[in-house]
Amino acid sequence: MTFSSKLPNVNTTIFTVMSKMAAEHNAINMAQGFPDYSCDDELVDLVYTYMKAGLNQYAPMAGVALLREAIAEKIKLCYNAQVNPETEITLTCGASEAVYTAISTVVKPGDEVIVFEPAFDSYVPAIQLCGGKPVFIEMNWPHYKPDWDLVRKAINKRTKLIIINSPHNPTGSTLAPHDLLQLEEIVTESGLFVLSDEVYEHITFDNLTHESILKHPGLRDRSFTAFSFGKTYHTTGWRMGYCVAPAHLTEEFRKIHQYITFSIPTPMQFAMADFLKKKEHYLKLPDFYQKKRDFFNTALKESRFLIEPSEGTYFQLANYSHISKDSDVVMAEKLTKENGIACIPVSTFYHNKKDDKILRFCFAKQEGTLRKATDILCKI
Repeated sequence: MTFSSKLPNVNTTIFTVMSKMAAEHNAINMAQGFPDYSCDDELVDLVYTYMKAGLNQYAPMAGVALLREAIAEKIKLCYNAQVNPETEITLTCGASEAVYTAISTVVKPGDEVIVFEPAFDSYVPAIQLCGGKPVFIEMNWPHYKPDWDLVRKAINKRTKLIIINSPHNPTGSTLAPHDLLQLEEIVTESGLFVLSDEVYEHITFDNLTHESILKHPGLRDRSFTAFSFGKTYHTTGWRMGYCVAPAHLTEEFRKIHQYITFSIPTPMQFAMADFLKKKEHYLKLPDFYQKKRDFFNTALKESRFLIEPSEGTYFQLANYSHISKDSDVVMAEKLTKENGIACIPVSTFYHNKKDDKILRFCFAKQEGTLRKATDILCKI
């Protein structure tokens, strides 16, 4: 029996490839985006407490009510937006499921979806699995800002959705208030839906404020917004995310969500509902990560890499054009195998593999790890 692939041009994700290579060569893994330090002990203890209390069966499909209520309170505090926890918040298996389900909710065969590149690698396969066509808008080194005039020119009667991501993975750029105003004009004129990937909402630097879709009533009514507990609380392996959308979109979203994961782990939801009350953990996160970014970038001033400081996320791009003419994929492989430090080549986030000699490093690491990594990079 034979069959044709639904994703014939998709290979194993670059994160898997580089993490495997890092393990094989005993390299420092600054490729895949996860911390090398633990989450708060109190959060772990809370999970254990709820496990021992017997809360180990299926949670409600939309998520534990206490957690959805805590999320709504957090959104009110951070974005001055009123969200109904019963009809507008859905807990998902990581933000990746939120993104996939949102795309599946609105995209049908023949629909077009606007994607800014470099783009996180889960967007395009989800579009293609729904029979949609990605339409790419290129952003470029060093600032990676969207050109809204190009967006307007790309829209036609088949355009259904536009995906934005801020703070942006892989580049670390952020959207400013004027960007959201431009987007609101476009959505009002065209009737597009919006998917806003905001998993790094609490990781912005240099006193920049995260511009959430939820701050803009003119966008909220047509938008899905994806968030991640893993990025905020150093628990990427727990796969806890959520989607915020108006009731009419959430109703359709949940029809699909219930057949993908139905619900996510119950004791972790109760634990997170309690832990969200400790606002200082997410309010202080920008300072926590800016120290790491600044440590990494300051050390690299002694290197031949060119750095444009990240505005958000826990990723830093580095231009190596003064070091080598190798492609970024070859350079990343050499750094891993020969120098013992793994990173991500940014060309893999472009559909046409555009290569500007840029590598992405994850600085969500202990200071000792960062020191070892920068010592290596400064010798190259």
